[in-house]
Amino acid sequence: MDTNTLRVALIGYGEVGGIFAAALAGKVATVSAYDIRPTDAMRDRARRDGVRLCASAAEAVDNSGLVISAVTASATREAAQSIADAIRRGAHVLDINSASPRVKIECGAIVDAAGGRYVESAVMTSVPPYGIAVPMLLGGTHAEPLVPTLTALGFKARVASNDIGVASAIKMCRSVMIKGMEAIVIESFLTARRYGVEREVVASLAETFPGIDWEKQGGYFWSRVVRHGKRRAEEMREAAATVREIGLDPFMASAIAQRHQWVADVAASGAFETLAEEAAWRDFADCVPR
Repeated sequence: MDTNTLRVALIGYGEVGGIFAAALAGKVATVSAYDIRPTDAMRDRARRDGVRLCASAAEAVDNSGLVISAVTASATREAAQSIADAIRRGAHVLDINSASPRVKIECGAIVDAAGGRYVESAVMTSVPPYGIAVPMLLGGTHAEPLVPTLTALGFKARVASNDIGVASAIKMCRSVMIKGMEAIVIESFLTARRYGVEREVVASLAETFPGIDWEKQGGYFWSRVVRHGKRRAEEMREAAATVREIGLDPFMASAIAQRHQWVADVAASGAFETLAEEAAWRDFADCVPR
């Protein structure tokens, strides 16, 4: 695939979509984007980065050779259908959304039935520190042929399986651990703070896990969930669905989703709006209403 003549479309122009679009602009012929809830900030960013912000998914997808789906987890299937309704035959669709294996399989069937070439992608860590070079696992029969193009564009992607669903299973199982640690630290540290025993709790954790700076890690976990709690809760509901799909009750994944959603709701009330993103975890904890 000739990147100089390649037209790329982003469905979803939030944080991740914006990062990818900015990195791709100038490397390909055109970059188009569509977001279901466009904001003035998005419009300003699109003008600055040379991205064409479209009024519909169909307008963005039309005549694009590569379509990247970067929406919220709950909108994954809907985005796949909107792409399929407008995709040109033979175009690749890179689905980077945090959805369960079953949802990815369904999306693959929708896109391929419309003549597209669906590629599952599991983004394996937070995007902002890495940008377009964030590690990705790919899946599906169309994944291997797309790797050279993605590499030329600056992506760091490797194929996990020719079967759709494997890459997402890896990500979802990892998310139970990573998002679970965030939820546990928030719940533990907030409770310890309220009882006035945080110094002893942190000291005990440092003794048991000496390789972790719990003060720093606590601040990082709080800041990430405060900023992205809603999105993380959605991802954990998909993780719960992943657990359920193999016949296991997702007790932990469901509880993790609840804690992330709780933080998101507190953040939406404005409780943390005066805090810097790099604030200490105690500052975040003290802003939580009693």
